[in-house]
Amino acid sequence: MSDWKPKRFWKAATPVPCDGGHTVQLDGRPVKTPAKAALVVPTLAMAEAIAAEWDAQTTLVDPRTMPVTRGANAAIDKVRTQREEVITLLAEYGDSDLLCYRAEGPDGLIERQAGAWDPVLEWAAEALDVRLSVGVGVMHVTQDPAALARLTSELATLDDFALAAAHDLISITGSLILALAVTRAARPPEEIWLLSRIDEHWQIEQWGADDEGSANEMIKRAAFLDAARFYRLALA
Repeated sequence: MSDWKPKRFWKAATPVPCDGGHTVQLDGRPVKTPAKAALVVPTLAMAEAIAAEWDAQTTLVDPRTMPVTRGANAAIDKVRTQREEVITLLAEYGDSDLLCYRAEGPDGLIERQAGAWDPVLEWAAEALDVRLSVGVGVMHVTQDPAALARLTSELATLDDFALAAAHDLISITGSLILALAVTRAARPPEEIWLLSRIDEHWQIEQWGADDEGSANEMIKRAAFLDAARFYRLALA
């Protein structure tokens, strides 16, 4: 990633209504995406959050501090232009979902996975009419094609902005089911994040944490919670 950052040139960022939703203007000039498309978002709440991110910039613009802006850019420049490919890519996680691959041992980890993940799979069976099979070890677990088709249909109901959020939720956790638990508000995002870290936290308990691993977890956690917030803003 380039270290180049543009300098702040505006005095105020303002959310304004426009055709198709809301945009953000910098001293009256509409913000564009990196691909030079109009930054039009579906809700006022999202436009307000983006404006706040631009207003929070100081001398130099740091995109790392602008997760809502980045999410909107991804929805417009990437998801919108290859929507079917994104849905297909994300639906494939249902065929290798984190929750379906269980440890062979020790007993404590087996019990912890079951206690944490079985209720989520039961929720998916009831709320989504999707029942996934569970296996032990790393060998592929064959899933019911009808269940995978329903997961694909669920993703297809999301608009471009919600789908951009789902992309991050799924890719960070490795679980389509956990991501849909966020979109369906089945549990708080922080709780769902912890469910995705059962294996890693078990290892930390056994062997201790290391600085690099802890730093990486903090980065992933922040990105996951940013994606959950972006999803809520897309519907607000």
